[in-house]
Amino acid sequence: MIGRSNYKNRIELLQGTLDMLILRTLQWGPSHGYGIVQALRTQSGEVLQLETGSLYPALHRLERQGWVESEWKQTESKQRARFYSLTRAGREQLASDLSRWQQMVEVIGSIMHGEPGGEEA
Repeated sequence: MIGRSNYKNRIELLQGTLDMLILRTLQWGPSHGYGIVQALRTQSGEVLQLETGSLYPALHRLERQGWVESEWKQTESKQRARFYSLTRAGREQLASDLSRWQQMVEVIGSIMHGEPGGEEA
């Protein structure tokens, strides 16, 4: 259960952003769901805490689009888990998402630091 203060400080991810982050973690190598959650948590300095209610629908959506494929394997702790990996189409989608994300960061930065009429603050 999420405490009230944690919920207040929670960062909501847009669907496209979540998909891009999952594709990015899988670029580092195949992983099961728990591994993806841990990778996002660690890489974000504990800021992003993805819930399974968001992760698995996203993984199924990415798999249906052909960007991710999965297979059952055994984890290091000898448990059976579904491992996800990027497909070639997934790598191409990640490159496209990254390009659009960088463009969006520049545009939003320009607006947030700009003044009316196009001058920067």
